[in-house]
Amino acid sequence: MATRGVLYSVVCGAGPAEHVDRLVALARARGWSVQVIATATACEHFLDVPALEQLLGVPVRTSYTTAGNRRPAPDAVIVAPATYNTINKWAAGISDTYVLSLLAELTGLGTPIAVLPFVNTALAANQVFQRNLARLRAAGVTVLFGPDVLEPHPPRTAGTRLDAYPWHLALDAVER
Repeated sequence: MATRGVLYSVVCGAGPAEHVDRLVALARARGWSVQVIATATACEHFLDVPALEQLLGVPVRTSYTTAGNRRPAPDAVIVAPATYNTINKWAAGISDTYVLSLLAELTGLGTPIAVLPFVNTALAANQVFQRNLARLRAAGVTVLFGPDVLEPHPPRTAGTRLDAYPWHLALDAVER
């Protein structure tokens, strides 16, 4: 199968992160070469990093690297699960971590990016969050969130939503 290109899977610290291998498998089946970049919280609390690295055949990237260790540039990016914190900082232009710097740069380059938030109804109702989703959309990011795509879950029910997390929607979005 011919490769579609390089897909960066940016993983934030939320429940579905423990199942990012599902996105990796789906993307590979569709011909993508996948690289995983994860926040510190995702690595510390949600990911089985050794198992994921074995699946990928390359290290999970969490921080800046030297020039000799650069990864191939992405043809597309999926930010999933995306947290309230990452979305708000990214939309505000804050780049105080490797992931946020990467997202700021790739947004500016016009790289196709799909973001699939995983937040509860209380966080989703916050006007700052709503405003920042609109900012990301205005910057050309495909935001997969709302009544027709992905609804927020009630507080303290995240664990009941993990198996239904729609990884495929993000992949479909970057393939359009």
